[in-house]
Amino acid sequence: MDVHDRVIAIIAEQAVLEPRDIREDQTLEELGIDSLGLVESIFAIEEAFDITVPFNANDPGASDFDISTVGSIIREVDNLVKAQAEA
Repeated sequence: MDVHDRVIAIIAEQAVLEPRDIREDQTLEELGIDSLGLVESIFAIEEAFDITVPFNANDPGASDFDISTVGSIIREVDNLVKAQAEA
């Protein structure tokens, strides 16, 4: 399973939806994921990919990690995974 599919699966689990029902242009809010669900998603992503997400749960807007849409989260995770592989 690649980064895209794993991130979609994690978000789908938090949203209690099927992965096929998740679109990259959707926001987490549109999927019914609240702030607690966001934090749980970030933890699940960190665990799944063995990465550290630069995310401030107290102020998500101040983070360098773009959580604006599902697609942006996928891109951010993909970048972190690639950076870790190069390190």
